[in-house]
Amino acid sequence: MHINGPALVPFYAGPGQFGGLLGGAHDPFLIGDVTEGDTAIPGYDDSVELVPMRLQERLALKDTLDRENSGLFSNAKSKRNARNYAKAMELLASKNVREAFDLSTEKESTRLSYGMNRSGQACLLARRMVEAGVPYINVIFNHSNRGQDREPQDTDWYGWDTHNDIFYALKEQLVPRFDKAVPALLLDLEQRGLLDQTLVVCMGEFGRAPLIAIEENFEGTNPGRKHWARAYSVFFAGAGVKGGGVVGSTDRTGGDVVSQRYGPWDIAATVFNALGIDPHGHYLDPLDRPFEISVGNPIRDLYS
Repeated sequence: MHINGPALVPFYAGPGQFGGLLGGAHDPFLIGDVTEGDTAIPGYDDSVELVPMRLQERLALKDTLDRENSGLFSNAKSKRNARNYAKAMELLASKNVREAFDLSTEKESTRLSYGMNRSGQACLLARRMVEAGVPYINVIFNHSNRGQDREPQDTDWYGWDTHNDIFYALKEQLVPRFDKAVPALLLDLEQRGLLDQTLVVCMGEFGRAPLIAIEENFEGTNPGRKHWARAYSVFFAGAGVKGGGVVGSTDRTGGDVVSQRYGPWDIAATVFNALGIDPHGHYLDPLDRPFEISVGNPIRDLYS
Protein backbone atom coordinates (compact mmCIF):
# COMPACT_ATOMS: atom_id res chain seq x y z
CA MET A 1 0.00 0.00 0.00
CA HIS A 2 1.24 3.51 -0.91
CA ILE A 3 -0.18 6.44 1.08
CA ASN A 4 0.07 10.12 0.07
CA GLY A 5 1.34 9.40 -3.40
CA PRO A 6 2.37 8.81 -6.00
CA ALA A 7 5.47 10.97 -5.69
CA LEU A 8 6.08 10.64 -9.41
CA VAL A 9 3.83 9.30 -12.17
CA PRO A 10 6.01 7.29 -14.58
CA PHE A 11 5.03 6.75 -18.20
CA TYR A 12 4.91 2.97 -17.74
CA ALA A 13 4.55 0.49 -14.89
CA GLY A 14 7.90 -0.60 -13.49
CA PRO A 15 9.76 -1.37 -10.29
CA GLY A 16 9.58 0.92 -7.30
CA GLN A 17 6.02 2.19 -7.07
CA PHE A 18 4.59 -0.81 -8.93
CA GLY A 19 4.81 -4.61 -8.86
CA GLY A 20 7.60 -4.69 -11.44
CA LEU A 21 8.70 -8.21 -12.30
CA LEU A 22 6.07 -9.62 -9.93
CA GLY A 23 3.34 -8.43 -12.28
CA GLY A 24 0.36 -6.12 -12.03
CA ALA A 25 -1.36 -8.35 -9.47
CA HIS A 26 1.21 -7.07 -6.97
CA ASP A 27 0.83 -3.38 -7.73
CA PRO A 28 0.21 -1.43 -4.51
CA PHE A 29 -3.12 0.00 -3.50
CA LEU A 30 -2.52 3.72 -4.01
CA ILE A 31 -4.08 6.36 -1.76
CA GLY A 32 -3.57 10.07 -2.40
CA ASP A 33 -4.46 13.08 -0.27
CA VAL A 34 -6.09 11.95 2.98
CA THR A 35 -6.94 15.50 4.09
CA GLU A 36 -9.65 16.05 1.46
CA GLY A 37 -12.27 14.33 3.62
CA ASP A 38 -12.66 11.98 6.55
CA THR A 39 -12.62 8.91 4.29
CA ALA A 40 -9.21 8.32 2.76
CA ILE A 41 -10.53 6.92 -0.52
CA PRO A 42 -12.58 9.31 -2.71
CA GLY A 43 -16.05 7.98 -3.44
CA TYR A 44 -15.83 5.38 -0.68
CA ASP A 45 -18.52 6.92 1.52
CA ASP A 46 -21.86 5.16 1.69
CA SER A 47 -24.07 6.13 -1.24
CA VAL A 48 -27.84 6.46 -0.83
CA GLU A 49 -28.20 5.65 -4.54
CA LEU A 50 -26.05 2.52 -4.62
CA VAL A 51 -27.54 0.21 -2.00
CA PRO A 52 -25.94 -3.25 -1.51
CA MET A 53 -28.66 -5.03 -3.54
CA ARG A 54 -28.18 -2.71 -6.51
CA LEU A 55 -24.42 -3.19 -6.28
CA GLN A 56 -24.86 -6.97 -6.42
CA GLU A 57 -27.18 -6.61 -9.43
CA ARG A 58 -24.53 -4.57 -11.24
CA LEU A 59 -21.92 -7.18 -10.45
CA ALA A 60 -24.17 -9.95 -11.77
CA LEU A 61 -24.71 -7.98 -14.99
CA LYS A 62 -20.95 -7.53 -15.36
CA ASP A 63 -20.39 -11.27 -14.89
CA THR A 64 -22.98 -12.02 -17.60
CA LEU A 65 -21.31 -9.64 -20.04
CA ASP A 66 -17.90 -11.10 -19.22
CA ARG A 67 -19.09 -14.62 -20.03
CA GLU A 68 -20.69 -13.51 -23.30
CA ASN A 69 -17.58 -11.62 -24.43
CA SER A 70 -14.80 -13.72 -22.94
CA GLY A 71 -13.40 -14.48 -26.39
CA LEU A 72 -12.68 -10.80 -27.05
CA PHE A 73 -9.96 -10.65 -24.43
CA SER A 74 -6.77 -12.55 -23.82
CA ASN A 75 -6.88 -15.01 -20.97
CA ALA A 76 -4.29 -13.06 -18.98
CA LYS A 77 -6.19 -9.80 -19.38
CA SER A 78 -9.49 -11.40 -18.36
CA LYS A 79 -7.92 -12.86 -15.24
CA ARG A 80 -6.34 -9.53 -14.34
CA ASN A 81 -9.64 -7.70 -14.75
CA ALA A 82 -11.40 -10.34 -12.66
CA ARG A 83 -8.87 -9.88 -9.85
CA ASN A 84 -9.31 -6.10 -9.94
CA TYR A 85 -13.10 -6.37 -9.78
CA ALA A 86 -12.88 -8.87 -6.92
CA LYS A 87 -10.63 -6.54 -4.94
CA ALA A 88 -12.92 -3.59 -5.61
CA MET A 89 -15.97 -5.54 -4.47
CA GLU A 90 -14.16 -6.64 -1.32
CA LEU A 91 -13.43 -3.01 -0.49
CA LEU A 92 -16.97 -1.83 -1.23
CA ALA A 93 -18.71 -4.63 0.64
CA SER A 94 -16.61 -4.75 3.81
CA LYS A 95 -17.70 -2.56 6.70
CA ASN A 96 -14.43 -3.26 8.53
CA VAL A 97 -12.38 -2.07 5.57
CA ARG A 98 -14.46 1.08 5.25
CA GLU A 99 -14.02 1.85 8.95
CA ALA A 100 -10.26 1.36 8.70
CA PHE A 101 -10.07 4.15 6.12
CA ASP A 102 -12.37 6.52 8.03
CA LEU A 103 -10.22 9.01 9.94
CA SER A 104 -13.27 10.66 11.53
CA THR A 105 -13.37 7.87 14.12
CA GLU A 106 -10.08 9.09 15.58
CA LYS A 107 -10.00 11.44 18.56
CA GLU A 108 -9.31 15.02 17.56
CA SER A 109 -6.33 15.09 19.92
CA THR A 110 -4.83 12.10 18.12
CA ARG A 111 -5.26 13.68 14.70
CA LEU A 112 -3.73 16.93 15.94
CA SER A 113 -0.75 15.08 17.44
CA TYR A 114 0.21 13.87 13.96
CA GLY A 115 -0.32 17.28 12.35
CA MET A 116 -3.31 18.32 10.27
CA ASN A 117 -1.47 18.18 6.96
CA ARG A 118 -0.96 15.59 4.23
CA SER A 119 2.19 14.13 5.77
CA GLY A 120 0.81 13.85 9.29
CA GLN A 121 -2.55 12.40 8.36
CA ALA A 122 -0.85 9.92 6.02
CA CYS A 123 1.18 8.64 8.99
CA LEU A 124 -2.02 8.36 11.03
CA LEU A 125 -3.67 6.33 8.29
CA ALA A 126 -0.57 4.12 8.19
CA ARG A 127 -1.10 3.31 11.87
CA ARG A 128 -4.71 2.37 11.16
CA MET A 129 -3.54 0.12 8.33
CA VAL A 130 -1.11 -1.61 10.71
CA GLU A 131 -4.04 -2.26 13.04
CA ALA A 132 -6.04 -3.64 10.10
CA GLY A 133 -3.27 -6.13 9.32
CA VAL A 134 -1.79 -4.62 6.15
CA PRO A 135 1.68 -6.24 5.93
CA TYR A 136 3.56 -3.52 4.02
CA ILE A 137 2.80 0.20 4.02
CA ASN A 138 4.76 2.92 2.24
CA VAL A 139 4.07 6.51 3.31
CA ILE A 140 5.36 8.99 0.75
CA PHE A 141 6.03 11.78 3.23
CA ASN A 142 5.86 14.53 0.62
CA HIS A 143 4.08 13.77 -2.62
CA SER A 144 5.90 16.46 -4.61
CA ASN A 145 9.67 16.50 -4.89
CA ARG A 146 9.97 20.21 -5.69
CA GLY A 147 6.53 21.63 -5.04
CA GLN A 148 7.92 24.77 -3.39
CA ASP A 149 8.96 26.00 -6.85
CA ARG A 150 5.53 25.38 -8.40
CA GLU A 151 3.22 26.11 -5.46
CA PRO A 152 5.22 28.28 -2.99
CA GLN A 153 2.05 29.33 -1.13
CA ASP A 154 0.82 25.76 -0.58
CA THR A 155 3.16 24.26 2.01
CA ASP A 156 1.66 20.78 1.57
CA TRP A 157 3.50 20.74 -1.77
CA TYR A 158 6.94 21.35 -0.27
CA GLY A 159 9.38 18.51 -0.96
CA TRP A 160 12.80 17.29 0.14
CA ASP A 161 14.56 17.90 -3.19
CA THR A 162 16.09 21.07 -1.75
CA HIS A 163 18.42 22.29 -4.49
CA ASN A 164 17.63 25.84 -3.40
CA ASP A 165 16.05 27.76 -0.51
CA ILE A 166 17.10 24.94 1.79
CA PHE A 167 17.03 26.93 5.04
CA TYR A 168 13.40 28.03 4.89
CA ALA A 169 12.10 24.80 3.34
CA LEU A 170 13.72 22.57 5.95
CA LYS A 171 13.53 24.71 9.09
CA GLU A 172 10.05 26.12 8.63
CA GLN A 173 8.21 23.39 6.74
CA LEU A 174 9.71 19.94 6.21
CA VAL A 175 11.55 19.20 9.46
CA PRO A 176 8.77 20.44 11.82
CA ARG A 177 6.26 18.20 10.06
CA PHE A 178 8.59 15.23 10.23
CA ASP A 179 9.41 15.89 13.90
CA LYS A 180 5.70 15.97 14.70
CA ALA A 181 4.33 13.10 12.62
CA VAL A 182 6.99 10.41 13.01
CA PRO A 183 7.31 10.56 16.84
CA ALA A 184 3.50 10.59 17.04
CA LEU A 185 3.41 7.44 14.90
CA LEU A 186 6.04 5.66 17.00
CA LEU A 187 4.37 6.62 20.28
CA ASP A 188 0.94 5.63 18.97
CA LEU A 189 2.22 2.23 17.81
CA GLU A 190 3.97 1.68 21.14
CA GLN A 191 0.91 2.59 23.23
CA ARG A 192 -1.21 0.17 21.20
CA GLY A 193 1.29 -2.67 21.57
CA LEU A 194 2.14 -2.66 17.86
CA LEU A 195 5.67 -1.25 17.73
CA ASP A 196 7.41 -4.48 18.76
CA GLN A 197 5.98 -6.19 15.69
CA THR A 198 6.25 -3.28 13.24
CA LEU A 199 9.48 -2.19 11.54
CA VAL A 200 9.44 1.54 10.78
CA VAL A 201 11.99 2.76 8.22
CA CYS A 202 12.45 6.41 7.22
CA MET A 203 14.60 6.99 4.16
CA GLY A 204 14.97 8.59 0.77
CA GLU A 205 16.53 7.22 -2.39
CA PHE A 206 19.78 9.17 -1.83
CA GLY A 207 21.33 11.83 0.39
CA ARG A 208 22.29 15.46 -0.09
CA ALA A 209 25.73 16.92 -0.77
CA PRO A 210 27.73 17.90 2.32
CA LEU A 211 28.33 21.41 0.94
CA ILE A 212 25.59 24.03 0.65
CA ALA A 213 25.93 26.05 -2.54
CA ILE A 214 24.08 28.00 -5.22
CA GLU A 215 22.89 25.80 -8.08
CA GLU A 216 22.49 27.74 -11.31
CA ASN A 217 19.96 25.33 -12.82
CA PHE A 218 17.35 26.06 -10.14
CA GLU A 219 15.22 29.12 -9.43
CA GLY A 220 16.07 31.60 -6.72
CA THR A 221 19.25 33.00 -5.26
CA ASN A 222 19.25 31.00 -2.04
CA PRO A 223 21.60 28.01 -1.76
CA GLY A 224 20.75 24.34 -1.44
CA ARG A 225 22.27 20.87 -1.63
CA LYS A 226 22.49 18.66 -4.70
CA HIS A 227 22.00 14.89 -4.89
CA TRP A 228 24.59 12.75 -3.09
CA ALA A 229 24.79 8.96 -3.08
CA ARG A 230 28.13 8.39 -1.35
CA ALA A 231 26.77 8.73 2.19
CA TYR A 232 23.36 9.23 3.76
CA SER A 233 21.40 8.18 6.82
CA VAL A 234 18.42 5.87 7.33
CA PHE A 235 16.22 5.70 10.42
CA PHE A 236 14.99 2.37 11.84
CA ALA A 237 12.64 1.76 14.78
CA GLY A 238 10.48 -1.04 16.16
CA ALA A 239 10.49 -4.79 15.53
CA GLY A 240 13.34 -5.35 17.98
CA VAL A 241 15.58 -2.51 16.78
CA LYS A 242 17.64 -1.18 19.69
CA GLY A 243 16.66 2.42 20.39
CA GLY A 244 19.26 5.17 20.39
CA GLY A 245 21.86 3.19 18.49
CA VAL A 246 24.08 4.44 15.67
CA VAL A 247 25.45 2.03 13.07
CA GLY A 248 28.40 3.19 10.97
CA SER A 249 30.03 6.59 10.61
CA THR A 250 31.11 9.15 8.02
CA ASP A 251 33.97 11.61 7.77
CA ARG A 252 33.64 15.00 9.45
CA THR A 253 31.78 16.52 6.49
CA GLY A 254 29.27 13.69 6.15
CA GLY A 255 30.46 13.13 2.61
CA ASP A 256 31.95 9.62 2.71
CA VAL A 257 31.46 6.46 4.76
CA VAL A 258 34.43 5.54 6.94
CA SER A 259 33.03 2.54 8.85
CA GLN A 260 30.32 -0.13 8.45
CA ARG A 261 29.30 0.66 4.90
CA TYR A 262 25.82 -0.57 3.89
CA GLY A 263 23.82 -0.18 0.69
CA PRO A 264 20.15 -0.22 -0.40
CA TRP A 265 20.40 -3.99 -0.92
CA ASP A 266 21.19 -4.41 2.79
CA ILE A 267 18.21 -2.24 3.74
CA ALA A 268 16.00 -4.40 1.53
CA ALA A 269 17.41 -7.56 3.13
CA THR A 270 16.69 -6.11 6.59
CA VAL A 271 13.07 -5.39 5.67
CA PHE A 272 12.54 -8.83 4.12
CA ASN A 273 14.08 -10.47 7.18
CA ALA A 274 11.71 -8.54 9.46
CA LEU A 275 8.79 -9.76 7.34
CA GLY A 276 9.91 -13.36 7.84
CA ILE A 277 11.13 -13.70 4.24
CA ASP A 278 14.56 -15.19 3.58
CA PRO A 279 16.39 -12.36 1.77
CA HIS A 280 18.67 -14.91 0.12
CA GLY A 281 15.76 -16.87 -1.31
CA HIS A 282 14.27 -16.58 -4.78
CA TYR A 283 10.91 -15.64 -6.25
CA LEU A 284 9.32 -16.50 -9.57
CA ASP A 285 8.09 -13.82 -11.97
CA PRO A 286 4.90 -14.35 -14.06
CA LEU A 287 7.01 -16.31 -16.58
CA ASP A 288 8.30 -18.62 -13.82
CA ARG A 289 11.81 -17.20 -14.04
CA PRO A 290 13.69 -17.28 -10.71
CA PHE A 291 15.11 -14.05 -9.31
CA GLU A 292 17.16 -13.55 -6.16
CA ILE A 293 15.21 -11.57 -3.57
CA SER A 294 18.20 -9.56 -2.38
CA VAL A 295 21.96 -9.51 -2.83
CA GLY A 296 22.40 -7.84 0.56
CA ASN A 297 22.44 -8.99 4.16
CA PRO A 298 20.28 -7.95 7.14
CA ILE A 299 21.91 -5.22 9.24
CA ARG A 300 22.38 -7.23 12.44
CA ASP A 301 23.95 -4.33 14.36
CA LEU A 302 20.54 -2.66 14.50
CA TYR A 303 19.47 -5.26 17.03
CA SER A 304 22.52 -5.37 19.32
